[in-house]
Amino acid sequence: MGGIILFDGICNFCDSTVQFIIKHDQVGYFQFASLQSDVGQAFLRQFNIPENIDSVILIEHEKAYVESTAALKICKKLDKIWPCYYLFILVPPILRNALYRQFAKRRYHLFGQKKECSLPTPSQRQRFLT
Repeated sequence: MGGIILFDGICNFCDSTVQFIIKHDQVGYFQFASLQSDVGQAFLRQFNIPENIDSVILIEHEKAYVESTAALKICKKLDKIWPCYYLFILVPPILRNALYRQFAKRRYHLFGQKKECSLPTPSQRQRFLT
């Protein structure tokens, strides 16, 4: 089994990011669930992650990763040049996560939000956990 990405389903930036990952994950390594879904909530409980987390979450090898570490581990599995971004893992987490949190705090203001989660296309449906 590959990685599971939990994302904010009402965030326009997060939705675009999921579409980007699908496009650049040609082998279909990742599956997805919104944080607002029952599946997403179950994973939060299973891995003792606070419900008010303001982060993408990667679940891989029975471990949950948040903030910049999750984002960089996701990049590592994508096609083309994206795995090169994993080198930023060498930057101390306190710095990476401070930048991540600043962006996460402003993402609704910068990109807006939806009233409800988008539905995957029929061809994407198998990649989403329900």
